[in-house]
Amino acid sequence: MSYPLSHFPGDVPLRKISPLSPKVSTCADQWLNARMKALATTSAFQTTVIEDQNTQEAVDSKHPLDYLSRKRENDRLSGVIKQRKRQLPKSTLVKNISAIKPNKCPMGCKDLADILDLIARNCCRNIIVMAGAGISTASGIPDFRSPGSGIYDNLQKYDIPYPEAIFDINYFVCNPKPFFHLAKELYPGKYKPNLVHYFVRLLHDKGLLLRCYTQNIDGLERLAGIPVERIVEVHGTFSSASCSLCYTPFPANEAKELIFDGIHPCCTFCSGPVKPDIVFFGEDLPKTFTQAYQDFPKADLLIIMGTSLKIQPFASLVNIVKPSIPRLLINREKVGPFAKKRLRRRDVAELGDLCDITHTMVNGLCWEEELEKLMKSPTEQATGH
Repeated sequence: MSYPLSHFPGDVPLRKISPLSPKVSTCADQWLNARMKALATTSAFQTTVIEDQNTQEAVDSKHPLDYLSRKRENDRLSGVIKQRKRQLPKSTLVKNISAIKPNKCPMGCKDLADILDLIARNCCRNIIVMAGAGISTASGIPDFRSPGSGIYDNLQKYDIPYPEAIFDINYFVCNPKPFFHLAKELYPGKYKPNLVHYFVRLLHDKGLLLRCYTQNIDGLERLAGIPVERIVEVHGTFSSASCSLCYTPFPANEAKELIFDGIHPCCTFCSGPVKPDIVFFGEDLPKTFTQAYQDFPKADLLIIMGTSLKIQPFASLVNIVKPSIPRLLINREKVGPFAKKRLRRRDVAELGDLCDITHTMVNGLCWEEELEKLMKSPTEQATGH
């Protein structure tokens, strides 16, 4: 009969076990050795525990009130924090955004009110605005693609083979005359920024604007006072000019004067046709466009305003932001990913007149006075951030 070591019949005197049985003697020796090791280990463990308890008692005897004092102080601070949180305004009518610390943002966004709530609660400090031609129509500038009123529908007088040819670099090199006629109508200076441009400027002044990516070549973002370093003019700008063949820079003001005088500016180096640095079909985008691949992953809110999202690669930028980031479309119709049945849980599409919706946002954020002040003093410089 065999027994586990922990239940070996140790109460049986070993002398009663026959010394002639070596198997029994060996088993007993093994059991005794195991028991001695177990007792030694248990004794060492108990000694260590007693020493630790004595050490802790010695520390507590020196500082008997430290623990209670720390606990009372932590409880007091927790109460102050909870009271402070209860005092924070829950509505979206907040004037001084910078005075409120960021709160935890909700998981989903159902409508424009939720987006305004994020801004008001200071959850969005890196807002990116994607602007299309629609933000400038209120300033009197026609867009390109609207039926009847768009620029492409009113180019018959220029005698071009197809509407887009007027912005085709290969056609321009062969026949620059149609573009120079149209350029007189497109050059900045004739139109003024509107409510939407100043809203973007206000985002910058409040330290909320990471970047404004615009498809427009009218320069109204600059005229509204948004710093150049905060603007990426995806389709170029009239503020500079260069040769269309060798890319040698040409004074922009001189090029403008020649164009308005009916003279085609030519490169002083290769005699090629000079044009403003707006992007034609067949040309590369400006180098500043690569900034998007650093900016969009940082964004905590994307606002898309007045664009059809049909022109690449501008249209694909909406997909670079993280899936958890809210995206707000302000447009007359759903476009791009917003036209799909399945949206991200934080996508919001606000359809209607761009200026009306922007005015609603300004009222909801209580920014009316600041915006009105900006629009009355358009020459005021933007504050730096």
